Amino acid sequence: MTLKIAVPDLISNSYFPVEAAVELGFFKAAGLDVSLELIFPVDKAYAALKEGRVDFVGGSAHSALAAFPQWKGVKLLAAQAQGMYWFLVMRSDLVHQKGDLSVVKGRKIGAAPWVEMGLRQLLTAGGIDIEADGVQIAPVPGVQAGNVNFGVTAAKALEDGKIDGFWANGMGTEVAVRNGVGTVVLDVRRGDGPAGCFDYTFASIAASDKFIEKSPDLVAAAVSALVSTQKALIENPGIAAKVGEKLFPPTEASLIATLIERDLPYYDASISTRAVDGMNAFARSLGILHEHPVYSDVVAEQFKPLWNA
Repeated sequence: MTLKIAVPDLISNSYFPVEAAVELGFFKAAGLDVSLELIFPVDKAYAALKEGRVDFVGGSAHSALAAFPQWKGVKLLAAQAQGMYWFLVMRSDLVHQKGDLSVVKGRKIGAAPWVEMGLRQLLTAGGIDIEADGVQIAPVPGVQAGNVNFGVTAAKALEDGKIDGFWANGMGTEVAVRNGVGTVVLDVRRGDGPAGCFDYTFASIAASDKFIEKSPDLVAAAVSALVSTQKALIENPGIAAKVGEKLFPPTEASLIATLIERDLPYYDASISTRAVDGMNAFARSLGILHEHPVYSDVVAEQFKPLWNA
């Protein structure tokens, strides 16, 4: 039985732990046959989960609400890493001071569906009136729903002058910065941005309630494989290059080990009460969540012992 895990961006560090679990054989070592499937944007990945076309999603945690309103029918199994992991990058000639959100006024910023919610909320919390200040937040021109590696595409669009900035992953950020076309304005995971924005979302692995009930042993094995992968990357981040060589173009493959080494402090599979409360508060502020679910409504607690096994 081949299980499928969907990710919304492949050439990226965002969902790298599950990619590495497939490509480095950690799922296989746990007794699972798992294949990667790129499904963009993330709401489409969760729709595939609901429809049973994939068995897991490795994506942004809050985006499960796109297909499972009020957290009905889905559970988060573990975190791939802690904290909201996207960067606000603007055209280099526009940026005069890191953290100065006024740089977005009157500018066009590329962001993927559901990912853009994090940007909208942190700009609002940072005192930007998105409408009055003329901030355009939209998909990168030319990007259509389908198999797209968003961060890399956004970096190219910035270089081509199609957008003034983007809100995307560390790989797209690194490419834009190294090419001299982009400058980081916000790196939320490392302390930038308004209070509380770290907990807007995080990279998780999720499964449907039906699949968890039907195959709890397979789910437990998947969580264990993720934890083993995180530990292996912490011990030797250089092994990330092997995955990059298999999945990424040459330029991005040469960068991935460096990006993963930077992310290692956030490699922790646990999902805290703070993270869930912060994410749900964020979702309610956006109107994508109306109820007040408790921790056990969101997280599959039976797998908690595996997070630090």
